[in-house]
Amino acid sequence: MYADHGSRRQFLLGSVSGLSSAWLALRWPAILAAQEHAHRAATSGQPAQFQFFSPEEAAEIEAAAAQIIPSDDAPGAREARVIYFIDRSLVTFDREKQPAYTQGLKDLGHRTQELFHGANRFSSLTPAQQIQLLTAIEKTDFFKLVRLHTIIGFLAKSEYGGNYDQAGWRLIGFEDHASHDPSFGYYDSEYNKGM
Repeated sequence: MYADHGSRRQFLLGSVSGLSSAWLALRWPAILAAQEHAHRAATSGQPAQFQFFSPEEAAEIEAAAAQIIPSDDAPGAREARVIYFIDRSLVTFDREKQPAYTQGLKDLGHRTQELFHGANRFSSLTPAQQIQLLTAIEKTDFFKLVRLHTIIGFLAKSEYGGNYDQAGWRLIGFEDHASHDPSFGYYDSEYNKGM
């Protein structure tokens, strides 16, 4: 979660710079496969099906992700549909993290009941209560994992899932240009042809 005095752009840029390039390089083919699956699901016109989460579990993780990258004047994690990227990551490149999510969801339910008597689900709490609970668990491995997956899903290439409608890229000012636009004037090779 980011401090009030810092911008979401600074938070996301700082988070991206903290990702280990070795971790990304090791898992890059599986990340691309997860993104491709999410892209096919998003463009099929069919309602997306979760492969790891139940719909109830997905609602809990989506609520947490929506507090990690909240919506304000710009779309947040919910609008970027990071839950589908997280779900797919848990059946592909981060399959070994399934037990962490299973246990983390149980712990999240217990903490919800401990802190807010009568509440059964994290997703049913008010935004202020959700922030209070996430602040209480932000040093846990589970929160750190959800945060990492949320950031990756928010900034993933939008045509492959996550980052729906390039919400994350627009927030950090990234423009996806596949071709080079040459500057005005001559290049040395063109200039030398005339000599």
